[in-house]
Amino acid sequence: MKIAEVEERCQGVLTALSEIVVGKEHVLRQVMAGVLANGHILIEDYPGLAKTLIARLFSQALELRFSRIQFTPDLLPGDITGSSIYDQREGRFEFRRGPIFAHLLLADEINRATPKTQSALLEAMQERQVTIEGQSYPLDPPFLVIATQNPIELEGTYPLPEAQLDRFLMRVAVGYPERQDEKEVLRRRRERRQEVAEVPGIVSHDALLAMQAALEEVYIDDAIDEYIVDLVRATRGDERVALGASPRGALALQAVVRAEAVLQGRDFVTPDDVKAMAVPVLAHRIILRPELWVARLSTVEVVNDVLRRVPTPKVEAS
Repeated sequence: MKIAEVEERCQGVLTALSEIVVGKEHVLRQVMAGVLANGHILIEDYPGLAKTLIARLFSQALELRFSRIQFTPDLLPGDITGSSIYDQREGRFEFRRGPIFAHLLLADEINRATPKTQSALLEAMQERQVTIEGQSYPLDPPFLVIATQNPIELEGTYPLPEAQLDRFLMRVAVGYPERQDEKEVLRRRRERRQEVAEVPGIVSHDALLAMQAALEEVYIDDAIDEYIVDLVRATRGDERVALGASPRGALALQAVVRAEAVLQGRDFVTPDDVKAMAVPVLAHRIILRPELWVARLSTVEVVNDVLRRVPTPKVEAS
């Protein structure tokens, strides 16, 4: 599939979703870039800001098999992956697949489940397979996890460990809408005359796989690769950081900037693409020094400081 066709189809999806999710075009673009790059996305923000709605609408527009898991403290790993059940008529154990066997899995309030249950997602997110009692079951491509969590709620929650946070390609924040956008939400709800909002299928499952494969044709200059490496290494050298971004972060940024270039209608990456995606890709991979937690310093600020410090390369289109 040609890059121009990929960009056209992505714009069709974004236009349809913007009819329901008002004033959050930049958020939808980030999620679309993550889906194009075949990565998992963590949406972290306050309740009622359309986190779950965004995931469901993307599954509809992309015609993906969708599962939703509401994470709670009593959720067990088998409730996600499935388990073997003894069939008395056949006299043998039969594997019953869990909700993880989907194209797009919504892990709602992922930090409400125990670490043992959260870890059930690790193999699936990295290897795109599930292993039960020594038997591996591949997950049909694409396999995408969109997880949500509330950043301020502490009671009854279990923070995601660094290893699992690193499995997410991006962390996205939605934010409160502007006054006019919030009023527009009310108007559209009144015109819709029903609570449930839906979008038609725009991109087929097979077309999405072709769109993801087309990203390999996006040109990346050596100077862009060096810029990405410099940014990632600068997070490790920052005196405020206890643990900087890993090489997986560099690979993630390289994948996402290709998707950003396509969304901009280009078949080559520019430094501006890197700057646009550095925060959502790198900020959640950084751990600050403990003594700075009380200073309310955020990892977003660290990444923005790194972007200001690291020289921007001059790259010509090729």
